[in-house]
Amino acid sequence: MAGLQTKTIMMLGSGELGKEVVMEAQRLGVKTIAVDRYEGAPAMQVAHSSHVIDMLNGDALRALIEQEKPDFIIPEIEAIATETLIELEKEGYHVIPTAKAANLTMDREGIRRLASETLGLPTAKYAFANTLEELQEAVRTIGTPCVIKPIMSSSGKGQSVCRSHEDVELSWNTALEGGRAKKTRVIVEEFITFDSEITLLTVRSVSGTTFCAPIGHIQEDGDYIESWQPHNMTEEQIAEAETIAQKITDALGGYGLFGVELFLTANGVYFSEVSPRPHDTGMVTMVTQDLSEFALHIRAVLGFPIPGVHLLSPGASRTIKAWEEQSSYKISGVNKALEVPHTQVRVFGKPETKKGRRMAVVLTSAQTVQEARKEAETAAAHITVDYE
Repeated sequence: MAGLQTKTIMMLGSGELGKEVVMEAQRLGVKTIAVDRYEGAPAMQVAHSSHVIDMLNGDALRALIEQEKPDFIIPEIEAIATETLIELEKEGYHVIPTAKAANLTMDREGIRRLASETLGLPTAKYAFANTLEELQEAVRTIGTPCVIKPIMSSSGKGQSVCRSHEDVELSWNTALEGGRAKKTRVIVEEFITFDSEITLLTVRSVSGTTFCAPIGHIQEDGDYIESWQPHNMTEEQIAEAETIAQKITDALGGYGLFGVELFLTANGVYFSEVSPRPHDTGMVTMVTQDLSEFALHIRAVLGFPIPGVHLLSPGASRTIKAWEEQSSYKISGVNKALEVPHTQVRVFGKPETKKGRRMAVVLTSAQTVQEARKEAETAAAHITVDYE
């Protein structure tokens, strides 16, 4: 890269999504730096350079950024000292999409209050609690069943459905174990009866706001196991979803791709959450769109135009998870999975397994969503995480 007048991005968080962002950035001649809390993270395997630090340590984060002086700082996860990013942005560093967005969406309280109280978007009823006693009172107010989550976590960690008052203490302990940054504050949400839940990938760029076709998904314990695109919606539902997505992303500002999660109910579309970065359910776009969510994110970040996004084929994704904690493992059955037509497999190359950790994803395109989902399920059934 010596001699080239190139831009530099620093990925804060270097998982499977960050790996794809890094590769898309490199296709456009961008220098890449991968940062995570552990050695050998997926994006580190392809980036030009990498660092291992505690990203919740503001002093360590500042020291690294001042050392590398990246043109763009791209958070990939929530567990970052976002107050430090706010300070650095004031000093001239460029945080994607903005330091405010990274800070607000880092915990569920900031974004929920923005969506419901500031923007007036339809959301589930909610309350916050700092102690078990406050949680018990909140559950009495919201009613059961309800959903209890740490205000800061990812991939569904610490989330549970509280079905009776006898479950409150168990849900409290689950939230404390699954939360990040040693936060003891939790959110209690009304249990919304929904027909389906979707991710509406929304891109803010020099070309304005662009929406991808809606992505349907199924979650277990708050973590996605399957997604497909396009999800079947009425024109009215799509218009409602796009209005909500535009309002929340306009409020967050900046350029980049946002994953807006929504519930489709008999009473309309409800806002759930938003991530100011590529979304795990959006991995399906690697086989459905002319520009994947990762390509869109980098284009937007660099200030390049996005005239439109085209759905080339219906498709589906299916995750492969580990169920033990081991440092020695292998992924088996990829050869059988690839016998399924129009199927691709992405093995993330994580250095160790953990219970429930995503290790790979199967991507399948087909003539219809139903066919793609069926074939993705068939292909995924061949793949196992084996321990030596």
